[in-house]
Amino acid sequence: MNRLLFLSLLLIISSCKKEITNNYELAITNANVIHLETGNVEQQNIYISNGRIQVVTAIDSVANIEADSTIDATGKYVLPGFWDNHIHLRGGDSLIANNKNFLKLFIANGITTVRDAGGDLTHAVMEWKHQIAEEDLIGPTIFTAGPKIDGPSATWAGSLEVETEEDITEALDSLEALNVDFVKIYDSRISPENYLRTIQETKKRGFTVSGHMPFTVTLGETVDAGMDGIEHLYYIMKGCASNEIEVTDKLNRGEMGFWGAMPALMGAYSDSTAQNTFNKLKESDVFVVPTLHIGKTLSYLDEVDHSKDPYLKYMGNGIIKTYQGRIKSALNSTEEARENRKQLDTFFGELANSLNSAGVQLLAGSDSGAFNSYTYPGISLHKELQVMVENGISPLDALRTSTVNGAKFLNQTNNYGAVSKGKVSDLVILDENPLKNIENTEKIFSVIKGTQVFSKRQLQELLNNSVID
Repeated sequence: MNRLLFLSLLLIISSCKKEITNNYELAITNANVIHLETGNVEQQNIYISNGRIQVVTAIDSVANIEADSTIDATGKYVLPGFWDNHIHLRGGDSLIANNKNFLKLFIANGITTVRDAGGDLTHAVMEWKHQIAEEDLIGPTIFTAGPKIDGPSATWAGSLEVETEEDITEALDSLEALNVDFVKIYDSRISPENYLRTIQETKKRGFTVSGHMPFTVTLGETVDAGMDGIEHLYYIMKGCASNEIEVTDKLNRGEMGFWGAMPALMGAYSDSTAQNTFNKLKESDVFVVPTLHIGKTLSYLDEVDHSKDPYLKYMGNGIIKTYQGRIKSALNSTEEARENRKQLDTFFGELANSLNSAGVQLLAGSDSGAFNSYTYPGISLHKELQVMVENGISPLDALRTSTVNGAKFLNQTNNYGAVSKGKVSDLVILDENPLKNIENTEKIFSVIKGTQVFSKRQLQELLNNSVID
């Protein structure tokens, strides 16, 4: 009798265990999950609760799991939400509403995180950042530099101008008080000494630092000072030229200007010098932001008619007016200057491919925002990936420059950069495989941003609601 009773109890307990289920808020089932770390594509189910991925299983695994809602991703491709690693939220108080409008464009394009590389709308940006984190505002997670650091009479409004050691201390104190996510240094007016000192002092405070580089210093000096990220390829080109020191000396003596140095540096490109530079960048864990799409766009302003661009309707007249400076400059340039710019554009595409082949970590960034003519928030990140691939970078490597490297650069790999347990549930579901054709990043079926789910119809509504009359 005792044995029979014991067996009966075991059967009841076993039966109860089978009935126990794990319940999650959202299931994405039958998905082709692209694991960017390895390049593998696996058929898996993803279970999400509280804005994080809780479980990732094979589609044929036996598990007692339920979900409040389900997205059937049969035939679809899932990967981490895209990152645009170089944007600008700026333009003064009169353009605050226009910049806020950009946030919807990012989500509509599957961009769940942006890196704001300096502007003059810091207080508004900080408020948006908080509202987005609370899911009170639709938009991407924002990592911002706040105001840029530059020298006296800085080019960009809102910049923190430094001329003395005390100025550098005050600028960094200000940025710490603002609780910025990284520090951005610009190169229009800052002295070589203050530039290098600012990098060193920034690193002492534990910040990630990125920026331009005044041509009055060498790339080696910049890296040795502790620079984490180089924005744009002008400065990499300088470090790959056999005449870098000679050109640097001429800049310091006022015998040559920035644009005048371009042909001299491009013509002195040296494979051996370049390989040494690539090795130094790689060994020092320096990231490079090529911004190829904007380079191509600006290089051909004299040839391409943008008046029918579909994204113009989202910009508004205020933003469009800021485009005029670069447009006039392009149209008023000499024939020689125009040709030099186009040659430089071609050279930069080849340089980006060489950097990637050498193992230097690239960051995909659009440089979209006010003043950057016809480089539109949202869609321009996809164009950046496409230009990378056009220049020989594989689709997989191009995708890594957006999400995987973006998370690495800002030390956010605990939360972002992969489709795995514990990561923030920022995901994009594509209709077709971007590893086969990078243009498929634009074929978006759904976007998941934390606990928010946007269907294809809702993404189109975001675009429709972003039109500015």
